[in-house]
Amino acid sequence: MTTPAQASLLVERLDDVLVITLNRPRARNALDIDTARALDGALSELYEDPALRVGVVTGAGGHFCAGMDLKKFPVDGVPVVADRGLGGLTRAEPTKPLIAAVEGAAVGGGLELALACDLIVAGSGAVLALPEVTRGLIPAEGGAVRLPHRLPYHLAMEMLLTGAPLAAGLAGRHGLVNRVVPDGEALEEALSLARLIAGHPPEAVRAIQSLARSSQDGVSGASWRLQDSLGAAFFGSERPLPQKGGPKLPA
Repeated sequence: MTTPAQASLLVERLDDVLVITLNRPRARNALDIDTARALDGALSELYEDPALRVGVVTGAGGHFCAGMDLKKFPVDGVPVVADRGLGGLTRAEPTKPLIAAVEGAAVGGGLELALACDLIVAGSGAVLALPEVTRGLIPAEGGAVRLPHRLPYHLAMEMLLTGAPLAAGLAGRHGLVNRVVPDGEALEEALSLARLIAGHPPEAVRAIQSLARSSQDGVSGASWRLQDSLGAAFFGSERPLPQKGGPKLPA
């Protein structure tokens, strides 16, 4: 079943795979609080329904996600959901595999959403970036915690300290993404991986996912506490967010 096209989030069941599509293409699928809550609800559906095995998160209109909606930040704040983080994903403990199908921009919180997934498939023209430093901010939903453990340290630090984007091809060569495919084919490739995973015994899949996630370097309670104490100085202030800076994104 697919949600109405005007919704900011589309949810489609393809047998035992749940496809979750961020659907704010005019805003490059930037998250506002309503979309974040809808994403959290879709993830809950995935985890709670025994007929569903794997989730795929993607974006409409040629982009994955450009992070949080800065225009709505002064009113809504950061679009986090309870203790589960941005969109109910970045701090959650998923009980079923998640695959990010990335086209176009995966920037700021958008890249943090992808990093919180178990696998990433990217179109060849995808732009991956954490440009928060260019706005006088920090990646406060896991970007600075996870990225140095997913890339060679110096490459990760170049991205974090300069805000420079990483091309999908280079991300693939360094293992940040699982597959790099022609533009427009990321979702289909992600679905191929999802179907392969869904064909295995679910108990084994869940156990392996749990073991692997528990051993991730850097994602610990101490890391989240330090990140939050630093982030409070930026996102907890009354000053408006600057609107310029960051990587040049594809149209």
